[in-house]
Amino acid sequence: MIKNVVFDIGNVLTDWCWEKFLADKGFDDEMIKRIAKASIETWYWHEYDRGELPFEEIMKGFISADPEIESELHKAFDDMTGIVTGRDYAIPWIESIKKAGCRVYYLSNFSAKTADECRDALNFIPHCDGGLLSCEVRLIKPDPAFYKTLCDKYSLIPEECVFFDDLEKNIKAAKDCGFNAFVFTDPDKANEDLRSLGVIV
Repeated sequence: MIKNVVFDIGNVLTDWCWEKFLADKGFDDEMIKRIAKASIETWYWHEYDRGELPFEEIMKGFISADPEIESELHKAFDDMTGIVTGRDYAIPWIESIKKAGCRVYYLSNFSAKTADECRDALNFIPHCDGGLLSCEVRLIKPDPAFYKTLCDKYSLIPEECVFFDDLEKNIKAAKDCGFNAFVFTDPDKANEDLRSLGVIV
């Protein structure tokens, strides 16, 4: 019996729209690719989400990957407002799942700086029964310890949970931990997945 629905945040309950975010700051396509290669595509970005290093150290890592664009990297990331934006369906969907008899949690790779500067996009959090951001526990998906920490904190039984994430590697990790899990594409498909497990939303 499914008692708990666990959501990733980026590209599930919010838009992780880094390309538009950079374009809105005036960068052209070539520079966006260059910035991404020095930041989002590096090991440092995962550590940024993990929260082990201060932001100043993360920026030094980005700059070391491409010293010629130091000023552009600061322009890009000194203020993260808008890199994550809200989805209108998030709160109504969460509430409908709760009405169907399930508790709702979140489990997401998320830096403290982004969470603080994109607070409006996270307006659904008070509607959840709980959850973890990676920066809070120094763990990131797909590390099994992250899923276990969620279960331990809220006394969840993995087999009674269904997890939605937009990345296959995170879904595989969840299944390996005993969760029911589906790759998220849109709420309608997710509701079908929930119905297949007996949750009528």
